[in-house]
Amino acid sequence: MKLWDKKSKLKKEIEDFTVGKDYLLDQKLIKYDCEASFAHAAMLEKINILTKEELGKIESVFEEIKSLAKQGKFTIKKEQEDCHTAIESYLTEKLGDIGKKIHTGRSRNDQVQVVLRLFYKDNLKQIIQLCKDFSDAGKKLTDKHGAIKMPGYTHMQKAMPSSIGLWIGSFSASMEDNIKYLEYVLTLIDQNPLGGAAGFGTPGLEVDKELTAKLLKFAKVQENSLYVQLSRGKFEGIIVSALGAVLLDLNKLATDLMLYTMSEFDFFSLPDNFLTGSSIMPQKKNYDVFELVRGKYHIVLGYEMQLKSICGNLISGYNRDMQLTKEPVMNALEVANDCISIMTLVINNLKVHKEKCEKAVTNELYTTEKAYKMVKQGKTFRDAYHSLK
Repeated sequence: MKLWDKKSKLKKEIEDFTVGKDYLLDQKLIKYDCEASFAHAAMLEKINILTKEELGKIESVFEEIKSLAKQGKFTIKKEQEDCHTAIESYLTEKLGDIGKKIHTGRSRNDQVQVVLRLFYKDNLKQIIQLCKDFSDAGKKLTDKHGAIKMPGYTHMQKAMPSSIGLWIGSFSASMEDNIKYLEYVLTLIDQNPLGGAAGFGTPGLEVDKELTAKLLKFAKVQENSLYVQLSRGKFEGIIVSALGAVLLDLNKLATDLMLYTMSEFDFFSLPDNFLTGSSIMPQKKNYDVFELVRGKYHIVLGYEMQLKSICGNLISGYNRDMQLTKEPVMNALEVANDCISIMTLVINNLKVHKEKCEKAVTNELYTTEKAYKMVKQGKTFRDAYHSLK
């Protein structure tokens, strides 16, 4: 049975279309719904909708559901639409009328929001840690090989002397800024939406938003109930925008490494077990990992545009279009996790070819330095510049 079930049976084609992939995507959300629903139940006990005994029974069933989900034994049927319906149905099947009380004081709208917020918070914390690991890998490479000279390029032509430390250090420094961006996003979404219901609160029932915020470890309550609805899709877009900043750096790093691992450069290489081959050319060793990381930035950029487009041109309040924001943000989080992890592994295993790097630092790269030496001897910069052309 659906939470909104009516007397008439929904036509199968309509059900298939409106449910979409939610019943599959929501397998990742079962744990979070149990945690959020128990916090809501604890609040209902405080305002005398549930007794302590009933709350204890509810807690026991939620623990059972989480255990089943962990074992892959709690499945969501398409006709149930999502994890929220599946969990409430299981609770009611186990506890009868006690289970029927769980939805008092909330809508599926704020229920979905709180579950997604908990999921996003956990995933962002994991992404932040991965970014720190990447930055640390860059610093270790700098400590080991940072002094080795290599050419610096502008317009894809040799320009001035650079070094391994300057090159990889630029990515570590940028990742530090990305971490600040992600931490800001984490702070922004750390608001408890419970109590917002369908966008207009819970008339006739005083729910304790502060209690559920405390139990779920939210930093604050999202006080304006209509803003709870307006923030759906907006927050998702901001999350994916921050992920895009990370993937942009990885895109550039991957592009550099595709160039620098070419035989014509041969500044770096990876172990053979990092490389793929060709079905026709026996000698080929391909750095496919870089090409895929480079491409996945554009995938995440597409998710960002998708999210921001879905949110546009909608009146305030909940619109079913918002269901379509779940999958792109989940996908973006997964892509970001995979790409940061793989590029950290790459940096930790990157072999530096010192001789090739330093041999490529040819005399013309020191021309600007020569001009400045002439300036120190009293010549104007422009005259020095022209004398060295």
